[in-house]
Amino acid sequence: MNIIFTCGGTGGHINPAIAVAKLCQERMPGCRILFMGAEDGMENKLVPREGFPLETLKISNYQRKLTPAGIWHNVTTLVHMAGSMQKAKKIIRDFQPDIIVGTGGYASYPALKMGAKLGIPTAVHESNAVPGLTTRMVAKSVDRIMVSFEDSRSQYAAPSRVIVTGTPVRSEFLYTQRAEARKALGLSEKPLIVSCWGSLGAREMNKKIARFLVREAHDGLFQHVHATGSYGWRWMPDYVKEQGLDLSQYPELDMREYIYNMPQLMAAADLVICRAGAATISEVCASGTPCVMVPSPNVTDNHQEKNARVLERHGAAVVVREADCDGDSLYETARQLLRDPEKLRAMRAAARNMAVVDAAEQIYGVIRQLTIDNGQ
Repeated sequence: MNIIFTCGGTGGHINPAIAVAKLCQERMPGCRILFMGAEDGMENKLVPREGFPLETLKISNYQRKLTPAGIWHNVTTLVHMAGSMQKAKKIIRDFQPDIIVGTGGYASYPALKMGAKLGIPTAVHESNAVPGLTTRMVAKSVDRIMVSFEDSRSQYAAPSRVIVTGTPVRSEFLYTQRAEARKALGLSEKPLIVSCWGSLGAREMNKKIARFLVREAHDGLFQHVHATGSYGWRWMPDYVKEQGLDLSQYPELDMREYIYNMPQLMAAADLVICRAGAATISEVCASGTPCVMVPSPNVTDNHQEKNARVLERHGAAVVVREADCDGDSLYETARQLLRDPEKLRAMRAAARNMAVVDAAEQIYGVIRQLTIDNGQ
């Protein structure tokens, strides 16, 4: 069987596809897998690291602000899209996929749209409660829409094509053991904090983490790994130095562009500080790691806060609104949690109880059903 996975932009779109692709290889050892993404997306780093081939398309996003610059940007996007559709058509005809599965991002649109046009079975996975632009654009064309939440069915015009699967995570999030992870990382007995704001980064939250790091350096209570994201890496190292902090003098405070071994770090961590995208929530629950979630305020229908509040109601997370915190208050929240082992144990148990451990299996089942229906 030949399968195309198409995704791009952020780890939240790419990692679920990688998880399902690995499962397909396990269940169908002879299957061929190809990823399709954008020329400049995070998929160019993540997909090759997992050993999968990647074809890229020239993709740019749409601007919702109809300023002269925004209109010109959208015209350029349409030009890029026309070329990407033709390239996607050639890739599809050369690879001869039995099914095309999209997991989000603008980069998934050409392959899904062209695949449906060519009569190839197609499916799209939407990890958030509210469908993104790409999902809305392909919803009427694809054979199946896979969602993370039962409540999401009402967002689509054809509920019969909607299947609740959850959001898949790599098996390492489920099965990496805490003691083994801490030993492999060479950690001391001090609590470990892991923080990130997504694969791109968030400028204001990175500034707050800079202050957080200053407090940590002064107190010496914790170990901390922070991922700035690709944009943050361009300026944050200099910004931290401007705050009077020389990280080379504090080896327990580790700032990097991206965390490639996130399952291992989450297993080892005592606390995760993060956004509340659906993929992140699934990873936090799978690893059973207590978390402080600061939902992004710049998302459609405020879906990150809605996601985070679900964990909060179950006792798996502390939710802090971005507008209500700074580096000092965020540090105090973390310090109070890490001084309360009973609270942390309860949060771990609550997170594990919420984990959807078979989401990849559910999507694999959709792939098999669609290909069987198509005679494969």
